[in-house]
Amino acid sequence: MNRLFPRLCLTLAGALALAGCAVGPDFRPPDPVSASGYTAAPLPARTASAPGGTGAAQQFDFTGDLSSQWWTLFRSPELDGLVRQAVRESPSLASAEAALRKAREDLRASQGALLFPAVDAGAQATRQRTSGNAATGPSDIYNLYNTSVSVSYTLDLFGASRRRIEALRAEEDHQRFLFEATYLSLTGNLVTTAIRNASLREQIRATGDIITAQRRHVEIVEAQFELGAASRSEVLSQQAELAANGAALPSLEGQLAATEHALSVLTGQLPAEGTIHAFRLDSIHLPESLPVSLPSALTRQRPDIRAAEALLHQASAEIGVATANLFPKITLSAGYGYQAV
Repeated sequence: MNRLFPRLCLTLAGALALAGCAVGPDFRPPDPVSASGYTAAPLPARTASAPGGTGAAQQFDFTGDLSSQWWTLFRSPELDGLVRQAVRESPSLASAEAALRKAREDLRASQGALLFPAVDAGAQATRQRTSGNAATGPSDIYNLYNTSVSVSYTLDLFGASRRRIEALRAEEDHQRFLFEATYLSLTGNLVTTAIRNASLREQIRATGDIITAQRRHVEIVEAQFELGAASRSEVLSQQAELAANGAALPSLEGQLAATEHALSVLTGQLPAEGTIHAFRLDSIHLPESLPVSLPSALTRQRPDIRAAEALLHQASAEIGVATANLFPKITLSAGYGYQAV
């Protein structure tokens, strides 16, 4: 024992030293591209104000952070309610959230299976009967009980388990960034569609007013033509303008219907339900301050870029798993059982 104990300690120390290292590349995120601005010319400090004083200039804020609920900058209660409904009812967002939950549960299951010993216990009870003969004696009926427990653990000498968990953690990050990208895409499409819906309603209203005014003007020109105060070409010119504006009205109405259907789909409804609020431009207010991200921080704020980086991290960890599988695996196992009548 005096000779075996130092050897056993040395063997255990060597195993622990090997367990502290993992083969394969250690992932390092790519360095972001350095940029001092979005355009060659410096951006102005504010936007141009609308002509006639109908719209104030907006300030660019290069130091503020944009809130995750960025649509609240428009100060529209109807828009806020529509976005909340879309976040609650959208099937695309629900699908992305389910994929994220699956990735998290896969990571937890793998951590339990790879980092901790596997324990298996069982119990069995049987009723048996032996046939009697001259050699064994009379027949006998008895109960047989069997209990057993076994423990096994695979030593992670070359880091295969740790690299596998690293890959699963990168997959969880990938699904989380995809969920964020789906969230941003949903809210962005919803807000832009709502603003376009309000814009089309104003265009339809203005086009209707123009058609009404032009129809009256055509009647006046036709009356002047009957009295000889206007030429036939003037009448035809006014009728052509009236027909052109009248032909544009159905196209605008079709675009308005398309935006209403898109809003229904984005909020998880059927277009036939027709419960979308009719937006108006005067209910949507432009924000006074526009937060602008710095170019150096933009790559860390975009979930699509972070999702691609997570896939790169997962591929790097899988290389470590494949490299570790080239080496032997050592599994320690023990079992104990008891059997009695």
